[in-house]
Amino acid sequence: MTTSNRLNIGAVRCTFAPWEDPTATPLIRFDGVIKRFGDDVAVNGVSLDIYEKEFFALLGPSGCGKTTLMRMLAGFEIPDEGRITLEGEDILAKPAHKRPVNMMFQSYALFPHLNVEQNIAFGLRHLPKDERKDRVLDMLALVRLEGLARRKPDQLSGGQRQRVALARAIAPRPRLLLLDEPLAALDKKLRDETQFELVALQERLGMTFMVVTHDQEEAMVMSTRVAVMDKGRIVQVGRPSEVYETPNSRYVADFIGEVNLFEAKVTSADGVTITLAGENCPAGYTVLEDDRLTSGTPVTLAVRPEKFRFVRTLPRPVPTAWPARLPTSAILAIGPPIWLRSPAA
Repeated sequence: MTTSNRLNIGAVRCTFAPWEDPTATPLIRFDGVIKRFGDDVAVNGVSLDIYEKEFFALLGPSGCGKTTLMRMLAGFEIPDEGRITLEGEDILAKPAHKRPVNMMFQSYALFPHLNVEQNIAFGLRHLPKDERKDRVLDMLALVRLEGLARRKPDQLSGGQRQRVALARAIAPRPRLLLLDEPLAALDKKLRDETQFELVALQERLGMTFMVVTHDQEEAMVMSTRVAVMDKGRIVQVGRPSEVYETPNSRYVADFIGEVNLFEAKVTSADGVTITLAGENCPAGYTVLEDDRLTSGTPVTLAVRPEKFRFVRTLPRPVPTAWPARLPTSAILAIGPPIWLRSPAA
């Protein structure tokens, strides 16, 4: 994929925001969904809207409930409470095979005794023979596997098997495609390339994708919006840039990307800025105020590494300056991260 294509996709995705339109109807709605396994609450009161043509990501650590939420949407689990609707219709009474939803499993689950084209055609047995053949050819071209139609799964690379599984999942043309850790089995280089391929494919198909992942980079690169989960709850939903730049909690700030966290208290506030002080934060440190905090409020200051700028001396006093020392032993030959020792810390 060319750089120009990547930029074009980014421009399209930046203008795509149906969730900001109060008249828009969500494709999928979770309404107060709860799922228990014995005494464990895997999904705890989740309400969430997903819109048509979104590339939506459920992001969180292992055991947070993201896969269970996806499996309930696919029909493999039934909620104990709440509703799941597709275009306003409750789908909980429908069995998995009657829902306009397909799922691409983390293991790919290809049939080892079938070749590539037979695997892709497996879900198309309801179609007439000629139409089925044409659909398989279309899918092979879409995922660039035209010359490998007669190979068995064990004759393919990991990336090729992933594309066969993807082609099989989208061949029946579902309204919604669910992807469970779709890139987990790939090496890093192939994983990075495939992220952009999936984005381009989703744009080309105009299909709604929902991906479950614990990989922050996957979610931030591929999705239109991210829902961060923790202990069965959704703690923040937003564009990747919003979740990264304006996390709504210490948990989200710490979970998404690299961050420096400093405990402090508000020493003064004027409605525009607040001044902080604490054991790990230099006294008099000033930041913009956006939560109407009052003097004495305990806060956590989160600073992303790329927000720092290093200077030997300050030309003038700066309220956000941070004195620090760089030990020579902390400079790594491979580049970042750089560790600083601050008198305040």
